[in-house]
Amino acid sequence: MTFSAPYPPYDPTDTSGFSYETVVKRWPIIITGVIDHLHQTCHALSLNANAIDDSDGSGAKQVLLTKIAEGTGIIEKISKLKYEMARDRALEYLPNDAEASVAIYNTELAQLEKDNRHTWFTAPWLFAECYLYRLLRSFFLQTEHWRSYDPFYGQKIKTFQHSGTSILHLAATMHELEAETEVKSDPEKLKVLFNEMIQMCLWGNATDLSLLTHLTQADIQHLQSVGKEAQTARQQFILKDDQEAVWEHIQTLQDARIDFVLDNSGFELFTDLVFADFLVTFTPYISKVVFHPKLIPWFVSDVTPPDFKDAFSSLLDPSFFPPDVIKESGLQHLKHMVTRWSSYVARGIFSLSVPLDTPLGGNAGSTAAEFWTTPRPYWDMETEAPDLFATLNDSGLVIFKGDLNFRKLTGDVAWPAWTPFATAIGPLAGSFPLLSLRTNKADVVVGVKRDIAEKLDQSGEKWRVDGRYALISFLPRS
Repeated sequence: MTFSAPYPPYDPTDTSGFSYETVVKRWPIIITGVIDHLHQTCHALSLNANAIDDSDGSGAKQVLLTKIAEGTGIIEKISKLKYEMARDRALEYLPNDAEASVAIYNTELAQLEKDNRHTWFTAPWLFAECYLYRLLRSFFLQTEHWRSYDPFYGQKIKTFQHSGTSILHLAATMHELEAETEVKSDPEKLKVLFNEMIQMCLWGNATDLSLLTHLTQADIQHLQSVGKEAQTARQQFILKDDQEAVWEHIQTLQDARIDFVLDNSGFELFTDLVFADFLVTFTPYISKVVFHPKLIPWFVSDVTPPDFKDAFSSLLDPSFFPPDVIKESGLQHLKHMVTRWSSYVARGIFSLSVPLDTPLGGNAGSTAAEFWTTPRPYWDMETEAPDLFATLNDSGLVIFKGDLNFRKLTGDVAWPAWTPFATAIGPLAGSFPLLSLRTNKADVVVGVKRDIAEKLDQSGEKWRVDGRYALISFLPRS
């Protein structure tokens, strides 16, 4: 029987909510960024085409001209999308582009059309946002030369490069930790370090590109501050804190596998890898970590298989970071740590849930990962993606990173903020040990004490959406 939440999903019909602001402001900025990027790319291709002498009959110039024409076609489609979004036009059915989930989206859209909730300002926020990225993907799929193109890749790389100071700081911290040989046998020290690591992993997603589109390098470094003073200051902003319960659970594990359902690439992925490294290298409890990516460009900055693979090569490239953040000792510590990670990947200690060389869009070996880019709430996982559900059921702990995963865990439903986390995730509760690490960047909040939630609501703070507050939510297997 399908679970149905007793409250409605968030949607832009509430003009005071963050979903309305998203449709009015955030999505147009993101779409405009894609259009501008494509214009620049096509201009560069034009310069290259003009420089080619095609008298040798190679056809290279014609290939570029065809790609430019296709790129121009994509720009026209995205421009039309932006125009129709601003005018609250109906969402169009996805074309049969031979990639996953078309039927899922179109079936749900047909139901929304029956309910007269199928326009940009009336559709449920979670559905419309997932649909937006799947629609953008379809524009690229309907070409010959842009099918493997990630329009957000350059943005992700640039933000990653500007995280160099924090990356080198964490590499130095891990180097110091490696020198403390007694750590693994000291439960109290492990607990302290675990708390530091989990907070680092929690706040690492301050660089969500879909929300923070105009940050300076200094802004990024400030958000990523990982010093002890910053951690202590942030403790007061964790409104639900299950760190103690998670640590108690991890101590019951032996040679276990844990899973990360990834969120953002770049610095956040780096902190996920650091956390995984700590658990595998410095504790006796975990022996394998599986990372679950998205198969298509998703919510601007989510990790795709190419992003995961490229992170290793970027971190090992001394020229990747701006010269002003380079410190030779820091680079050596980073190289040592990332080389260890590479060996873990080679030995299967670290692995993606799909083959490492999986292309954008996936292939026959990645079908279980298709669920992550559907609009479905995660409480439907057992029925919609039984193979994925069975895989996670074997895990010692499944860590869901970030805001979008939290929205999908809870269905992006207008639960009262004091609703127990176990209630809000429906039948998924108790299926496997589950940890959600989330900084608040959307209206849905659960698991907060009623008096605290009401006080924050009355304060006028944008505590549900501004990323200053966080939730660490754990549920054991029932």
